[in-house]
Amino acid sequence: MTALIVLGVIAVALIVSVIGIYNKLVALSNRYKNAFAQIEVQLKRRHDLIPNLVETVKGYMAHERETLEAVVEARNQAASGLAAAAGDPSNPEAMKKLGAAESALGGAMGRLFALSEAYPDLKASTNMQQLTEELTSTENKVSFARQAFNDAVTAYNTYRQSFPTTVLANAFGHPMDASLLEFDSQAIAEPPKVSFS
Repeated sequence: MTALIVLGVIAVALIVSVIGIYNKLVALSNRYKNAFAQIEVQLKRRHDLIPNLVETVKGYMAHERETLEAVVEARNQAASGLAAAAGDPSNPEAMKKLGAAESALGGAMGRLFALSEAYPDLKASTNMQQLTEELTSTENKVSFARQAFNDAVTAYNTYRQSFPTTVLANAFGHPMDASLLEFDSQAIAEPPKVSFS
């Protein structure tokens, strides 16, 4: 009789432990997916500001058409990459493509802002100043959101790789680690600096 009670207690403890592992995997997965949703909001805001910036700059930099087209193309690729990654934030290939597209966009924006330095009327434009301020604010928000996402992914991956979770994760529908979102540190290390003085 005592042996049956001990076996029953062990079975209940194992069941409770397995349920706990499953629930924690779900919670951590939902946390990093929610964190990605915050990145998505900020990147969409950034993508929405870029056409306004291009229109503002276009009037002043008419002969810089190639640079403007590069910004528009990079923005479109970044928006496409964002849509693909938003469909499945755990897809490593989608996250890699998004990171590369956002890095390219950051580089194109940097070139645009560097060229705008040669146009004093553009630098003095109220629209340009407002857009630059909004883009800088958005870049900061993207950085914070990306950090929160990467922290949530790291917590999920650490738990998923831990024993005994790693043994049960596949059975629970968590077959792989989530991918961090990394941007090229040179292209987007900080918001573009533009001096209007």
